[in-house]
Amino acid sequence: MNTTNASTKNKSVRKLAAAGVCLALCMLLPFLTGQIPQIGAALSPMHIPVFLSGFIAGPFYAAIVGLIAPLLRFALFGMPPIMPIGVAMSFELAVYGFVSGWLYRALPKRTGYIYLSLIGAMFFGRIVWGGARYLLSGVTGLPFTFELFMAGAFINAVPGIILHIVLIPVIVMALKRADFLPTDSKSLSGM
Repeated sequence: MNTTNASTKNKSVRKLAAAGVCLALCMLLPFLTGQIPQIGAALSPMHIPVFLSGFIAGPFYAAIVGLIAPLLRFALFGMPPIMPIGVAMSFELAVYGFVSGWLYRALPKRTGYIYLSLIGAMFFGRIVWGGARYLLSGVTGLPFTFELFMAGAFINAVPGIILHIVLIPVIVMALKRADFLPTDSKSLSGM
């Protein structure tokens, strides 16, 4: 096996392992934040490893992690409720993972662009969540108004939004300093 094939295989294994760790964290973190009265769920703990998988494993692995995490957590622990919350969350998290990974790879590797990748992913994920909830309202018969969208996507999500904007870039920068993440576009080929 030549060194190029070995290097490509090593990158794929590393991305798959990182995605697996992030998926495991999606199962674990809600137990930890659930111990915090009143704001535990508002911290959106499953979102953190999905965003991180975008930065670490890339857009495609991260989209898969985001898509299956709420469904797997429901199958294992009965939470989040599958319909409409879990299904809409699956679409939301898949977009979070894909967009954060895609933007991180497409933009320069400077600190400001980490924030841009994260905030862009947060915006598009919330739009997709709202669209999914609206479509599912036709299936479930539960109304989903613009007011409910604003409350769910932004107003009630403020603790999680703040936590994600503070925590995730710090983790990504630490991973870059530890040489766990690529620092330039050349080493990012082959998402």
